[in-house]
Amino acid sequence: MDKQQIRETIAQRVARELHDGDVVHLGEGLPKMVSCYIDADSGVMLLSESGVVGVDPVSVGARLSGGCRDGQGAAILLSPNAATFDSAMSHALMRGGHLDVCVLGAFEVDAKGNLANWIVPRTLVQGMGAAMDPLHGSKKVIVAMEHTAEGKHKIVQKCSLPLTGVGHVNLIVTEMCVIEVRPEGLVVIELNPQFSKEQVVAATGARLTWSPELIPMT
Repeated sequence: MDKQQIRETIAQRVARELHDGDVVHLGEGLPKMVSCYIDADSGVMLLSESGVVGVDPVSVGARLSGGCRDGQGAAILLSPNAATFDSAMSHALMRGGHLDVCVLGAFEVDAKGNLANWIVPRTLVQGMGAAMDPLHGSKKVIVAMEHTAEGKHKIVQKCSLPLTGVGHVNLIVTEMCVIEVRPEGLVVIELNPQFSKEQVVAATGARLTWSPELIPMT
């Protein structure tokens, strides 16, 4: 699989976790690609931190010109019945438990559902950014990421990087498999038929349990 195929595989699988009526926040990078696989009539409501609930999924990542912008300044379109408000209200919605699902990328995620996605030591960043709000306020947190980074483990027993949040991750989706974060640890519930169990174990820096109901990842 090349880089683009990997990202498409992950985004398409994550989209299957989103259902009619869900209010969803998509983080930057790979998570934004999930919008490509959300039907306009799916009933999924995308929330932008700029102050929109009801972003048209077709417009996310598209090259548009217009007055409505997302949190990174990119032009977006609004779905019918969308609502707009200020950025402070948007973050209050995230923190207040009104998000059903948020999808975020990660530098590391560990066996206890801890997430590190804001800084790598010895790099200059302006601050943690907005990821902590949907991470802490969402009812379900999905990490969408490539399984490794230049051959290094991203799924680890314990995060070594500064944390964005503690114990909030529910599901990890990579090109190799789908992993649930449970009290007993990481449980693989789906396996991409292009990979073997041995390959997944070798690419993972944490202990894995295989679900007895393991199914192919599609």
